[in-house]
Amino acid sequence: MSTPKRYTASVVGGGSGGKLSLSALAASERFDLVAAADLRQDVREQLATLYPGIRLYPAHQQLFAECPTDVVCVSTWPPSHREVVLDALTIHPKGLLCEKPLGDTAAAGRDILNAIQAANLPVVVPHGLLQTRHGQEILARVHGGEIGTLELVEIECDKWDIINAGIHWLNFFVNLVPGDPMEWVMALAESSTRTYRDGMEVETTAITYAQTRSGVRAVMHTGDDVRIMRPDKGTIFRLVGTRGMIEFYAWESAYRITNPTWPEGQLFEVERFPQSAHQRYLESLADQMDQGYRDYAIPTSSLAALELCEGAYLSSAHRCKVTLPLHEFTAPAEPDWHPGQPYRGSGGRDGRKL
Repeated sequence: MSTPKRYTASVVGGGSGGKLSLSALAASERFDLVAAADLRQDVREQLATLYPGIRLYPAHQQLFAECPTDVVCVSTWPPSHREVVLDALTIHPKGLLCEKPLGDTAAAGRDILNAIQAANLPVVVPHGLLQTRHGQEILARVHGGEIGTLELVEIECDKWDIINAGIHWLNFFVNLVPGDPMEWVMALAESSTRTYRDGMEVETTAITYAQTRSGVRAVMHTGDDVRIMRPDKGTIFRLVGTRGMIEFYAWESAYRITNPTWPEGQLFEVERFPQSAHQRYLESLADQMDQGYRDYAIPTSSLAALELCEGAYLSSAHRCKVTLPLHEFTAPAEPDWHPGQPYRGSGGRDGRKL
């Protein structure tokens, strides 16, 4: 058997996402980790200790100029993704990893993905739930019809928010319904505690409601204090179909299915993959570089999830339903109709006559 080709790699950003890429690159036989960049000196000092011999830079521009690599992992905060990815393309890498969300807005994410596709480069966006064995089994069972036709996805998520965790959960929803585009999203997000997380101002409590063109619905409850209806769970999914239901708990490698085969419900505890999700993504990137094919399915679903996240915040801010795709949406004027208030006697339409 021939020895697999190795690729040089660098990471821009030494935060939580960057550390996942750094660890995955160091563990993989497909890559030589040679460089990283981070604005903070203390982070660079930590990386020097963890990865002896790595070349470290305070800015990505300097890294690209002095140490171009085959693969670049972009793991900075979302508002900078567009700049860093476009700069990375100037050194003509062979492949890219871009953390989720692709950008701080759907427009930025679309620019990033369009530029990568125009350069005909492979890219991975590491939505970890799609690279878990239980996540893949759940998708296969739903797509195989084991709970009938999917109608509703319910998500409860404590201590997290729409953009930092919901991007994962809504991405999974998008992958549950391939070929069924998102039609609209509505949300209410209140910010009474002025919570911020991972460099973003986020909600205290939010309800997000999305629907596909065929009518499949997702209802997601996020915030600082969400009551999860199962003990010791931080996140719960319920996938409801016409012939059954699957319940699972995000990163916990288990799920419960109730359907005609298991009318009382059956718990499946699933062995984890030995590699981290980031390593699996990066090695799939190496395979694309080896074989010359491109798989943009997950990056495209990531952009769709980002549109749902941004649409949810826009819906809450403008008190309206946000239709998709987002680039075709224009926010309406401030409504002068107030549901729940007595009818003013003129204007509007009579709901009894609809």
